[in-house]
Amino acid sequence: MVRGLLRKLAGQSLSVAGKSQQQQLRRLNIHEYQGAELMSKHGINVPKGVAVGSVDEVREALRNVFTNHSEVVVKSQILAGGRGLGTFKSGLQGGVHIVKADQVGDIAGKMLGQILVTKQTGPQGKIVSKVYLCEKLSLVNEMYFAITLDRKSAGPLIIACKIGGTSIEDLAEKHPELIVKVPIDVFIGITDEDAAKVVDGLSPKVADRNASIEQVKKLYELFCKADCTLLEINPIAETSDKQLVAADAKLNFDDNVAFRQKEIFALRDPTQEDPREVTAAKADLNYIGLDGEIGCMVNGAGLAMATMDIIKLHGGTPANFLDVGGNASEGQVVEAFKILTSDEKVKAILVNIFGGIMKCDVIASGIVNAAKQVQLKVPVVVRLEGTNVDQGKRILKESGMTLITAEDLDDAAEKAVKASAS
Repeated sequence: MVRGLLRKLAGQSLSVAGKSQQQQLRRLNIHEYQGAELMSKHGINVPKGVAVGSVDEVREALRNVFTNHSEVVVKSQILAGGRGLGTFKSGLQGGVHIVKADQVGDIAGKMLGQILVTKQTGPQGKIVSKVYLCEKLSLVNEMYFAITLDRKSAGPLIIACKIGGTSIEDLAEKHPELIVKVPIDVFIGITDEDAAKVVDGLSPKVADRNASIEQVKKLYELFCKADCTLLEINPIAETSDKQLVAADAKLNFDDNVAFRQKEIFALRDPTQEDPREVTAAKADLNYIGLDGEIGCMVNGAGLAMATMDIIKLHGGTPANFLDVGGNASEGQVVEAFKILTSDEKVKAILVNIFGGIMKCDVIASGIVNAAKQVQLKVPVVVRLEGTNVDQGKRILKESGMTLITAEDLDDAAEKAVKASAS
């Protein structure tokens, strides 16, 4: 994915083990039309546009916003990249179309309520609830621009390329020399010299240089003021009237700043997220859905990584990363089981708890209560060790549940893989 590429370009690596109960996932993503509106508020040039959710709203937009426009750009809105090259399950090719004004309603109607599949959505795709209608600009050049966080320089990193509007992953692989990286000193902020280096990396052909430098500075200011973890524009383009325009808008934000970015976080679209992750977040659990058949419930991200690795070692595949953290309640354990059993691909569940702050008896009580509320149709392998382990094992034994117990992680993983195959 593009975000993964940016981190690679910035010299970073993302470890799932770095995500804990206290360090929330950095995952807020907003739609393009929302990002464009945010940019506009900060003085950044964006095309005139309006988001619509029905054909009636399309007609209203054509009357009030695009009165004298012969052509309009129709962009499907999903939280994934590659929309232009995507395919709707209905058969419509492409999630972005430039059409005559009298055809906008027809194209938008074929997008709304339909599922768009791109290289970033996976085969299941995502449903299009809104389309973004934009003015068709006279573009003379397309470039690439992004700001992300760089561990190596311990601050924001601006990435620029004089070629845009295409897959930046492929471009970086084939022509890495075209990628220009400008680290910004977080204590000083962006300077005119920094912004000039970025503009030189973009190599605009007609856009005013000084105005372009000011646009880059405004983009950096937005990145900082909005607590972004990613600001990507592909393409950032030059128009025939010599302006630098953000013809696209992809913004991600750090969940830890929700308390001071309330307006931005109110834009969250849970319908575009994995419903299991949404449910887990409400229960204050860390959950990442994967494609395997063994559900994993652990306490601690490091233990989660080890559990997933050893499952793979024994020939199985993990269905998820589910960390209940170090202080989960019985209720959270119950919610964790509900999430695990809601995945039809799960053929077995492995509970691997090393009790420190998290007590084994609390986990055991949660498992028993979950069994009462959820009809467990798959085998459950349990490995408990640590604080109150004897009480935990006794609770499970006296529950009358049919469980597969294990003495160590290797034994637990082997039994889970075997159970999932039976």
